[in-house]
Amino acid sequence: MSKKRPVAVALAGALCLVTTACADATEKTGAAGEASAAAAKSGYPVTLDNCGSPQKFTEAPSRVVVMNGASVAEVSTLLALGLGDRIVANQQTYGRSEVEGRAEAIKGLPDGGVKLNDAYDVPREAMIGLRPDLVLSTTSYGFDEKNGFATREQLKDVGAATYVSPQGCDQDTSKMTIADSYTLLRDMGRVFDRSDRAEQLIAASRKNIAGVSVKVKGEKRPRVMVLFSNMAMGGNDFSSVVAKGIYNDILAKAGGGNAFASASRTSFADLSKEKVAATDVDALVVIGYNDPNPAAYARKLLKEFPQWPAAKNNKYVALSDSMYLGPSNDLAVAKIAGMLHPDRF
Repeated sequence: MSKKRPVAVALAGALCLVTTACADATEKTGAAGEASAAAAKSGYPVTLDNCGSPQKFTEAPSRVVVMNGASVAEVSTLLALGLGDRIVANQQTYGRSEVEGRAEAIKGLPDGGVKLNDAYDVPREAMIGLRPDLVLSTTSYGFDEKNGFATREQLKDVGAATYVSPQGCDQDTSKMTIADSYTLLRDMGRVFDRSDRAEQLIAASRKNIAGVSVKVKGEKRPRVMVLFSNMAMGGNDFSSVVAKGIYNDILAKAGGGNAFASASRTSFADLSKEKVAATDVDALVVIGYNDPNPAAYARKLLKEFPQWPAAKNNKYVALSDSMYLGPSNDLAVAKIAGMLHPDRF
């Protein structure tokens, strides 16, 4: 539209000189100007350079598909921004949430009636059939053709924009921090013209985290084991132990440290029972991924390793979506800090 508008203005001026259609032309030109001003005010067009793939939005998407990706970051972000009505198919759920009502809200979203593929996500044909105008994936894995998914180019051909969440371009989330949760909020705020709401959420989160960090400043940092409950991701007894990623940033701001931070170069460590038993663990953070009772799993571990300081002091907390990329990391910081340093709260 911006390229055509100068031509329209010049044409209207010429008509004013030679015809009686000046009033009509001026009115139309004024309407074009108002439309352009409205677009500028709303912030469109919006262009995001996402994993080297420019994504342009001239209006807010209205048919969003949220891929599984073993995440709730994307769907929770959309709900936090008040965009649940834009979702035509959501495959993300943890079954639990630290945010009151969120698990129920996620459960109530449409799933598009899709039969998932062997990777437990939306296959190519089903994705195209959903007629999305935006597809969200936690990592670039969700757009890999060899996994049976629609590629970004294929989706572009049918009019759908695509978005890979922060740190997901190379499928390595080991460098992820709370700042990436804010980036996800900001990006979705821009895409959907909800930037004011996104900034409010970010400001509130930062304020809450800063308040907690001040209270635990100078305190001894307990060694914390973070793991997913009843989940196997490798060959050893403890294959879902967190080593790096956003979890460590949350721990640090809560006044703790990861007991297994050096156990792997990637996000997760695959550990033997002997390695776990030989490590002094001061506290447990158990993340429930579709586990109805992660607290029971935590108590089982404390009983299994009675030599841990965590077992002797009954130090654990069970969490879900607030420990992962998403809009609620401040809740995890507060809950962990309260468990590690109860005398400071």
